[in-house]
Parts: sequence; structure tokens; C-alpha cells
Amino acid sequence: MIPTLHTERLTLRPYRRDDFETYAAFMGSERAVHMDGPLDRATSWAWFTNDVATWALYGFGTLAIEKDGALAGGVGLVHPPHFPEPECGWFVFDGFTGQGLAEEAGRAMLDHTFATTDLETIVSYIGECNAASIRVAEKLGAKLDPDAAAPEDEGTLVYRHFPQSPPRRLQ
Repeated sequence: MIPTLHTERLTLRPYRRDDFETYAAFMGSERAVHMDGPLDRATSWAWFTNDVATWALYGFGTLAIEKDGALAGGVGLVHPPHFPEPECGWFVFDGFTGQGLAEEAGRAMLDHTFATTDLETIVSYIGECNAASIRVAEKLGAKLDPDAAAPEDEGTLVYRHFPQSPPRRLQ
């Protein structure tokens, strides 16, 4: 039920139990500030298991990003009860930033989700100060949707993805 996807450079695969230590280290770091972090191990475990369980609940979820056999981050769709819509998100671990992995993984996840679900649009909730994720969303062809509901009252931008959104290269 949980797919494995391949791109030119990446394998997007189901999480394995052995992935948790790397996941928890990221979630416990300042790098996770845009994901309500840093998180303690117990909360990181709850998020990790939620990322796996979402597949059974919704038919979509999160996949590990693997590059050259190394765990490089995560990408996927989540829809917790406080999110107005399913959200596509991504994160890349230290040592893998600046390589375009979030964009490549995000494109593969969006294409797969649009091809295998009845979702007509997907959003990305991005903190207004998270310039890196805003750039990724825009490169994926997402459009800012100022009228869309966000999980927080302030500080969250909603970027809307459409099937086959044309990628846009930023200068």
C-alpha cells in the first residue's frame, strides 16, 4: 500500500524503524523550527508514527528521501485534524541542503498523489519567514492563496499546488 517512488537522483520509500534516530535528531534540532520544533523524542516518535499511519488512514502519507543509500529527509502529505486541507511538506537533513532535493522529492510526491487520489488541489502551509520552503513551493509551480484557511491564525502562508503545475525556475 505504501509506494516506493524513484526520481533521477532519489528513492522515496516507506520509513523503516531504523530511520527514527536520524528523524528524531532532526526534529530535536533548531532546523525543525518551521515544523513546531525542536521536539522531544516522545513527540518526534508520535510524528514519525503518524507519518507512517497516514497511509492507512488516507491513502497518502510521508516517505523517506534517500540519496545514494543515505537518509536525506522526508516528503509527503499529512492531514491532521487541525489542518483545513491535506498538506504537502518536505524537510531535508543536514548535509543534503542546497542540492534541490526538496523540489525533486516534492514534485514526485505531488505527481504521485494527483495520479492516485481524487484530490484536485493540495496545499503547503509555510511560515511567512521560511524563505527556503517558499522558494521550493514556487519552483513546484504553487501559487500563493491568500483566501485559503490556514491551521494558524497568523504567520502562515498557504501555497496551492495543482495537477501538473509547471515548474518555475527562480533567478
